[in-house]
Amino acid sequence: MDRMIPIYLSKSMLFRGFSADDVERVISKADYRLKKYSKGELIAIEGHECSSIGIVMSGDVVVQKVYFSGKVVNLTKLSRGDVFGEVIVFSNHREYPATILSQKSSTVLFISRENIISLCKQDERFLENFMMQLSNKILMLNRKVENLSLKTIRQKICKFLIEEYKRQKNLKLKISTSRKDMAENFGIPRPSLSRELINMRDEGLIEFGKGYIEVMDIAAIEDFLF
Repeated sequence: MDRMIPIYLSKSMLFRGFSADDVERVISKADYRLKKYSKGELIAIEGHECSSIGIVMSGDVVVQKVYFSGKVVNLTKLSRGDVFGEVIVFSNHREYPATILSQKSSTVLFISRENIISLCKQDERFLENFMMQLSNKILMLNRKVENLSLKTIRQKICKFLIEEYKRQKNLKLKISTSRKDMAENFGIPRPSLSRELINMRDEGLIEFGKGYIEVMDIAAIEDFLF
């Protein structure tokens, strides 16, 4: 076993609370595959069978929806420690709902469905972490569905601002997401997002600059959601 594998895996939610030695002990009982991908290489294709979960060991990968028209929408980005396929692999329809692409040189460790079941039986901590991972993913998907139900760009921005305010507990919000990624998460064109942010600033609702958005009227922001 590559000595770096336990170190990298210990950073993943699936091995939360495990030391590198604990990870090595547990993972040595599993039949895993370690695969390297170059920039732009496909990791999984929409509609293909999903028989394993994937853990990003290094690099960055992106989950994309590719439409017949040729339009490509980035759904989410994954980096070291992030997991994919954990919801699909235990469903009745074990097919990837989107395409997964390596954004730069990346390494992914795959663990089969059968081995995940075995690891859950062998170690209660792994079982708890796996259930937490599933729960977090389901909650994230619920939030995405809620975002899709919002009719206007302003509502999507306001919901994002309210969520960040609750998380950061500060009206001056640190924004690490790029404008491009934010627009993709909202499912809107970047120019439309920028235009609406400027409109909201002109109306005195927010101020923004590099790396931050400051909410000037939290009550008004909340009102736009109803």
